[in-house]
Amino acid sequence: MDTQKNTLTWRVRSPRQDLLVFAAWVLGLALVSWAFQVMTQDTIWSFVADAPKQAADIGARMLPPDWRYTRELLWPLWETLNIATLGTLLGTLIAVPIAFLAARNTTPSTAWIRPFALLAIVASRSINSLIWALLLVAILGPGVLAGVVAIALRSIGFIGKLLYEAIEEIDTQQVEAITATGAGSAQVMAWGVFPQIAPTLAGVTVFRWDINIRESTVLGLVGAGGIGVKLESALGTLAWPKVFMLLIVIFATVVVSEWVTAKVRQRLI
Repeated sequence: MDTQKNTLTWRVRSPRQDLLVFAAWVLGLALVSWAFQVMTQDTIWSFVADAPKQAADIGARMLPPDWRYTRELLWPLWETLNIATLGTLLGTLIAVPIAFLAARNTTPSTAWIRPFALLAIVASRSINSLIWALLLVAILGPGVLAGVVAIALRSIGFIGKLLYEAIEEIDTQQVEAITATGAGSAQVMAWGVFPQIAPTLAGVTVFRWDINIRESTVLGLVGAGGIGVKLESALGTLAWPKVFMLLIVIFATVVVSEWVTAKVRQRLI
C-alpha cells in the first residue's frame, strides 16, 4: 500500500483564506494607488526634479552659520524652556484630578462624571499644540502666555490617559487595608492610591516635558513666543546663516533635554 498518498499536507491557510488574503492585498494596493494619485494631483514634477539642486543651493547659503546671532537667541531660548516647563506643570495640575475622575476605581460616578473626564482627555489629545496655539493667540494675543496655555492643554490628554490607566491597575489590597482602619476617602487617596501612582506620575511628567521642549520650539511660528519667533523672522527674510544657527541651537536644546530626561527617569525607575 502506498503510504505517500495518505500523507496530509499541512497548510497555514485554507484555499478560501488564501483568496481572501489575495483580495485584501489587491484592495490595499488599489487604495494606496488611489491615495497617491489624490496626493500628487497638484504636484509639479519639474519642481520635484529640481529639488536636490534647490536643497544644495540653500545648504550652501546656510554656511557658515552666523555665530554672532547666538547672543540674540538666549532670551528666546529661555522663553521656550519656560513655555515647556510652565505648560507641563499647569497641564499636570489639571490632568491629575481629571485622571482620578476618569479611572473606574476612583471616579464618583461611572455613568456621569467619568464620560466627561474621558471626553476632556480625548479632546486634549486630538488637537495638536500648534492648533491650540493658533486659537489662543487669537484669544489671548501673541506672546508667551498663549504658548504656555497651548502646551498645558495638549499635555492634559497625554498625562491624564497614562495616569488614569495606572490608577486602574493599582493594588487593591493596599487600599482595602487602609480602608479597614476606618480612614476616610481623602486619606485612602493620600495613603493608599497616590503612593502607588507617584512614580508613574513623575515619569510621565518628565517624559511629557521632554516632548514639550520640542513642541515649544515651533509655537513661535504662529506668534506664541519662544525661539520659533526668531525662526519665523529668519525664514521670512531668507537669512539662511541665521536659520542654520537657529537649527543648531534647537538641536542642542533637544539633545540636552533628552539627556536630562533619561537621567531623571533612571533615578525614578
